[in-house]
Amino acid sequence: MITPLTDVRQVRAASTAVAVVFGLNGFALASWFARVPAARDALGLDAGGLGLLLLALSAGSVSAMLTAGVVAHRLGVRRAVVRSTAALAAALVVIGCAVGAWPSVPGTAAGLFALGYGSGVCNVAMNVEAAAVERALGRTVMPRFHGVWSLGTIAAAGTAALAATAALPVTAHLAAVAATTLTGTVVAARSFRYGGGGARRGTGGVLAAWREPRTLLIGLLVLVLAFAEGTANDWLAVAFVDGHAFSPAAGAVVFGVFVTTMTLGRVVGPAALDRWGRVPVLLCTMSFAAAGVAVAVLSGSPAPAVLGVALWGLGTSLGFPVGMSAAADDDPERAAARVGVVALIGYTAFLAGPPVVGLLGRHVGVLHALLVVPVLLVPALALVPVLRRR
Repeated sequence: MITPLTDVRQVRAASTAVAVVFGLNGFALASWFARVPAARDALGLDAGGLGLLLLALSAGSVSAMLTAGVVAHRLGVRRAVVRSTAALAAALVVIGCAVGAWPSVPGTAAGLFALGYGSGVCNVAMNVEAAAVERALGRTVMPRFHGVWSLGTIAAAGTAALAATAALPVTAHLAAVAATTLTGTVVAARSFRYGGGGARRGTGGVLAAWREPRTLLIGLLVLVLAFAEGTANDWLAVAFVDGHAFSPAAGAVVFGVFVTTMTLGRVVGPAALDRWGRVPVLLCTMSFAAAGVAVAVLSGSPAPAVLGVALWGLGTSLGFPVGMSAAADDDPERAAARVGVVALIGYTAFLAGPPVVGLLGRHVGVLHALLVVPVLLVPALALVPVLRRR
């Protein structure tokens, strides 16, 4: 017999499970990001070459977005999460071997493509479950799930800094991350129950979502905010190592500052969103991000530069989760299709970001190339009203 107490226990269990999957996904992906400087050195790449290599990760992510909504419908959210995480874990092992044991640019690129694909499918599926849990709870919690994702990236930055300091081989480091991520996700996903069980549907829902102006505008806004976040993930450690003369370990710590303030924003953000609404809060945080990047790049001393990174992380904290919630508004049956469309448009930023910053970095240096972020954020403020609840 299902009782109200049983329902409460189920939604709490599902909420905890979603949080665990978010955290492990962030931990896995950021473990690679934090070791980018080591990979660059091992493979002998300049800024342009590294940008092209990172394009493989973005290409895998965008490829995942093309099919993730349909995959979540057909397999069900639970199976989609488990299978995509298995692909992600295998990709980390391949990357670790191609960077450390047998250095190979093509091998690393293949692993990065698989990493992007697995992470991308998992991202859409876990966001669909998260939106369903948010509806079941009846209050804003999506940013906190993304905050747990950021906690995973903080843990990754810390372990990567320790690994770099201890000269732990990249191969061993990423293999351990892969095993931890897959095991934890398989266990947690058993409690998924709200995002859909695997209906055998066609692609009509996805095609219809592509014709919705609101969904497309949300996707465009998420694209800019994903570019702001992804640029930090890909280039922040390298920029501070090259532009501010930080050590590789210190560069990993700076990346940790970014994800720490991003996590803080996602923890406190739901209260602000419930009190003042999506539009005023996003206008404020996006302005913080634009100012923070400018300070991080143009400051002549380390302390203000790191403070700018902190503002950058805080300012980008709510963009992606609020975009996912907005895409899933109203109709649970169409949530996966809409989230898939918004995620695909947003992930285009991860396709464009690495080569854009890398090519700019060849001419002005990686650090100053980061100024492309506020150039995009400021006009994107005009899109924020599309996030209003319907």
